[in-house]
Amino acid sequence: MSRIGKKPIEMPSGVSASVSGQSVEIKGPKGTQIFNATDDVTITVEENSISVEPRGKSKRARQQWGMSRTVVANMVHGVSNTFKKELEIHGVGYRAQLAGKVLKLNLGLSHDVDFQIPDGVTVTVPKPTEIIVEGHDIQEVGQVAANIRDWRRPEPYKGKGIRYKGEYIFQKEGKKK
Repeated sequence: MSRIGKKPIEMPSGVSASVSGQSVEIKGPKGTQIFNATDDVTITVEENSISVEPRGKSKRARQQWGMSRTVVANMVHGVSNTFKKELEIHGVGYRAQLAGKVLKLNLGLSHDVDFQIPDGVTVTVPKPTEIIVEGHDIQEVGQVAANIRDWRRPEPYKGKGIRYKGEYIFQKEGKKK
């Protein structure tokens, strides 16, 4: 039995959900999100909660049960609040600045990196060494943060690069003479 899947999803005030077939549409103050579930689960909406049940006892149905419940719970949270990922830039001369819908990154390359910010995601740069990615879709926020981080991952000798806030980088010892 899925411990995650058994829990009903409580909907906060101002959030409404509707199910048509295997499609779930959740509306809230921050926007609307749609999820198409597989045929292995059944999604039902009560007055102010959503429940997900498996349609069988197969391994795939049990896997989809917990995963579908988590996706719907993230959608409910996303339409009422926002998800946030914070990035830090470490390194001499490494910095970021925002120019409209383009994030300009100076990362020690021979050229500046122009990162196009997709719709549905908000990027702010409070300091030249901090980047905050926010949005109502958890997957999109995480993917944008990962794409920004991929331009210069933290290296293990000096720790230079883009890292998540609070991420620990294991420092390796350099050469000895």
